[in-house]
Amino acid sequence: MGRRRTATPPVIAGFTYVRPLGAGGFADVFLYEQDMPRRVAAVKVLRADAIDPEVRRGFNAEADVMARLSTHPAIVTIYQASISSDGRPYLAMEFCPDTMAARYKREPVSVPEMLDVGVRMAAALETAHRAGLLHRDIKPSNILLNGYGAPVLADFGIAGALHTSGEPDVFAMSVPWSAPEVLREETAGSVASEVWSLGAALYTLLAGRSPFELADRSKNTSDQLTRRIMKAHYAPVPTPGIPQVVDQVLAGALTRDPAGRYPSMAAFADRLRDAQYRLGLPVTAFEVAAPEWAGAAPIRFADASVRGPVITTVAPNSRRAERAAKLVIGEDRDGLPVAAPRDRSGRLGAALIGAGVGVVIVVGGLVAANLLGLF
Repeated sequence: MGRRRTATPPVIAGFTYVRPLGAGGFADVFLYEQDMPRRVAAVKVLRADAIDPEVRRGFNAEADVMARLSTHPAIVTIYQASISSDGRPYLAMEFCPDTMAARYKREPVSVPEMLDVGVRMAAALETAHRAGLLHRDIKPSNILLNGYGAPVLADFGIAGALHTSGEPDVFAMSVPWSAPEVLREETAGSVASEVWSLGAALYTLLAGRSPFELADRSKNTSDQLTRRIMKAHYAPVPTPGIPQVVDQVLAGALTRDPAGRYPSMAAFADRLRDAQYRLGLPVTAFEVAAPEWAGAAPIRFADASVRGPVITTVAPNSRRAERAAKLVIGEDRDGLPVAAPRDRSGRLGAALIGAGVGVVIVVGGLVAANLLGLF
């Protein structure tokens, strides 16, 4: 079955369509040029025939998660999310011209580059985890290369909460990079399963194939891969010249028992950075968000509402409105109710009027005194 053709690009205020970039199961991606400020953007647009409450819920969550995380230097930047003129939700983001998947298929990635990418991705994922979020689809094609050639994590379309509220979850997986417990549907995602997926992705960059694929491609069906992953017997990276310390670091992430893996992305990054140091390479900075940022408002994954430039979801009884309402009625010194100014402009107006009356009285008094010959 051939790949689905992209739909007609929508009209988006302030953007000019340039060309298609790709088509997925529920959305198309187009290249647009934004008018103000002038820049190119990759715009992900939901397919009109795929929009239902569940798809809209996932799209809202993706936009919110990316807006929450995209200030991180190793996460793709979101510019805008709204609804196009024909009613299709869209997400405008940083245009990244290449991916690590295309990169390793052209030629194997070097050890120094793999370690650098690994530290950056571990930092991005540690930031997400500290904010209570899981990516759940870590693989080479979701590690993009931005205009400066730096790796950035993308596609939070199936992201989820780190600590679920007991609601049923969706088991979405990319088999070659999924952890054994995810393939067994024991969990929809965890820190341990993300450590596995990042380890599998980094292995793929070096080897040119995922950890449990065989050189004979006829033996790499989904079922065959699943069985081998569930057994999880680590094999060293088959590329010649891979240092032993690199295999040791990757083996620690690709352990069948989740409890035997690195307990966090920070711990995984420490091992990657230690390998850089031992190999005499520059040690990549581990950049994570401050605790104050991580404790900010959580993402509402159940939100399937229509959100765009016309309809607002901000509650009318906001804190500002409540404070303004309390100022409408006050009390005088005797405890009797009196009307109070509704806002600062009202108080300023009253003050200006009072000052004006005072000036008139003073000026009038001076004129009268002059007429009476007092001066």
